[in-house]
Amino acid sequence: MATTVHGSRGPLSGLRVVELAGIGPGPFAAMLLADLGADVVRVDRPGGPGLGIDPAFDLTNRNKRSVLVDLKTEGGSRQVLDLVERADVLIEGYRPGVAERLGVGPDDCLARNPRLVYGRMTGWGQDGPLADRAGHDIAYIALTGTLSMIGRSGEPPTVPANLVGDYAGGSLYLVVGVLAALQHARTPGGTGQVVDAAIVDGAAHLATMIHGMLAAGSWQDRRGGNLLDGGCPFYGCYETSDGQYMAVGPLEPRFYDEFATLLELGDEAPDRNDPGQWEALRTLVADRFATRTRAEWTKSFEGTDACVAPVLSLREAPGHPHLADRSTFVEHGGLTQPAPAPRFSATPVSVRSGPALPGADTEDVAADWDLPGLRTCGKEAAG
Repeated sequence: MATTVHGSRGPLSGLRVVELAGIGPGPFAAMLLADLGADVVRVDRPGGPGLGIDPAFDLTNRNKRSVLVDLKTEGGSRQVLDLVERADVLIEGYRPGVAERLGVGPDDCLARNPRLVYGRMTGWGQDGPLADRAGHDIAYIALTGTLSMIGRSGEPPTVPANLVGDYAGGSLYLVVGVLAALQHARTPGGTGQVVDAAIVDGAAHLATMIHGMLAAGSWQDRRGGNLLDGGCPFYGCYETSDGQYMAVGPLEPRFYDEFATLLELGDEAPDRNDPGQWEALRTLVADRFATRTRAEWTKSFEGTDACVAPVLSLREAPGHPHLADRSTFVEHGGLTQPAPAPRFSATPVSVRSGPALPGADTEDVAADWDLPGLRTCGKEAAG
């Protein structure tokens, strides 16, 4: 496994970002910007978030710096606005209206810095009947119909961790929005603006292709009955003789032919093009995979275009030869973690520093951002 490299900070080098500490998609979005080279200063609160992990292991705070500010004090909001005046981007993930009550809402911040991109990360959005309600990933993807597609027919929907809502529908859309707004702000006559990134909007948008298929009649509005949702026997996971799993996905006929040959399905196998025979074909495929271990099947399909891969655990994945060769995972400070993505030919990215500990970088930020008063504020917050 590769260790981190030093040199270029990435394509966003020179960009200044203020992150108002939170949990989930906001910190992950800020991490993406930090991975790409931005100078992200996380404004942590005294006592830390209500839900979170040990800061020393919170990889979503890598490549960042942290200052400690109590936003519930007048001095705290003033210090944040001083940071905002020197920043290009601010990211916050409070419920609607909270930032305004703390004195660091869009109006206050844009008054200090008219070219600021103010990124707002919420589940429900800044308006609508549910805007003020609490929620988590599972509720957001449930309401948009996205959760209804995941899982086997006749069983409850499968919970996809918090990847589909928080990080795909939330963080990634916030970053896209921030970078688009930043481009506008830097054009002649451009101004700053507010980016309202709601997980419900992003999670719905992720399913655009599926909605098109639904309209065309090529997707059934029920779980586990379609080509890409586990309904088809040549797109899913099968248990091996040692209790592990293989992932199967030979959708195209020529890939399927190779798959069928290597799996030794035989000439009498049910027709893959007849959905009425899918269950019989699924049983045959399952019976074949159950005859060998995951390692044996991995070797059988190695170097082929049968579109079959072993299902690896989180701890196993970094050791896979392909991922190891590409340094898809790296080690920094004793922590194995996914490397920054994507990759850049002229401005390579890397893990430059470990998780920012709350308040640990106050002195450096005060010097680099020319905010000597930040030192006093940090000491008061810590006390």
